[in-house]
Amino acid sequence: MLAFAVSVPARRNLESVMKVFHLALAFLSLAPMAMADTPVLNVLTYDSFAADWGPGPAIAKGFEAECACKVNYITAGDGAAVLSRLKMEGKGSDADVVLGLDTTLTEAARATGLFAPLAAIAPNDLPVPYTDANFEPFDWGWFAFVYDKTKLSNPPKSFKELAASNLKVVIEDPRSSTPGLGLVMWVKAAYGDQSGQVWKDFAHNILTVTPSWDAAYGLFLKGEADMVLSYTTSPAYHLIAEKDDTKAAAPFSEGHYMQVEVAGKLASSKNQALADQFLAYLAGDAAQAVIPTTNWMYPAKTPAAGLPAGFETLIKPMKSLLYSPAEAEAARQAAVEEWQTALSR
Repeated sequence: MLAFAVSVPARRNLESVMKVFHLALAFLSLAPMAMADTPVLNVLTYDSFAADWGPGPAIAKGFEAECACKVNYITAGDGAAVLSRLKMEGKGSDADVVLGLDTTLTEAARATGLFAPLAAIAPNDLPVPYTDANFEPFDWGWFAFVYDKTKLSNPPKSFKELAASNLKVVIEDPRSSTPGLGLVMWVKAAYGDQSGQVWKDFAHNILTVTPSWDAAYGLFLKGEADMVLSYTTSPAYHLIAEKDDTKAAAPFSEGHYMQVEVAGKLASSKNQALADQFLAYLAGDAAQAVIPTTNWMYPAKTPAAGLPAGFETLIKPMKSLLYSPAEAEAARQAAVEEWQTALSR
């Protein structure tokens, strides 16, 4: 057995090193405890909300500064995909808050029995009366067909004018996309019993149907179509972010259907108070001020500073169309079937 003699200075250095080592171990052992003490709020939402360029990161940062918590976004495609995932997971969902459904889906969401009542009803500036015990609006917009002014000088002013033209449009699938569902509800609300015929007349204008808004808008920007189903606020993005004033939304004489996006908390959440706090923050001035230039929609409550410069250039429909959640649920299946029948011929 060999033994090594260690000098006094070397021994003292070794003792110092060991003290630092043990302190480091103690710190590392405390780190998981500190992380465990930080509450995490899980928010189920659609992809673009949580994207780097969407409103999610800024809203999470602002809320985390107030709540001493961590916001974790769980994404599931578009709003329709969010509801599908929620139905699949049921009470076993990890989500505390669901954000990104719209009023065409809220009745189906309510029927799951998974949502708890809101702790408070926040005021809003929607152009039509809106209140719901389970779902809080955080933004809204009018659906519209967007076009390039340099390529189309005289856009159609109604669905019937569009159907009488040879223009090609890109639309979204109502079974997977909330804008696509908004379009079939728009036609249904504007034409009622005649909506099936309108779809038949309009079918030849449809270049393709995409599963999501971003896919449809991407095709339009590549010049694949004359118009794309989007929002009256879409040109604001090009104007403000790109200094490009060539995009516009066509005003339709039938009026424009609205999309109202909402958030609600799950009854199964173990963070009820934190979920209430997040929903209150979402309805507040700081979060609402983020919406216009990240989600490119109107905020549910106009922030104190007003809307960004450029929003005043957008068209404002003379007539707003919107079914109540119960009416939308009653009309939804028939409206989608009319769309399917027209496009299958």
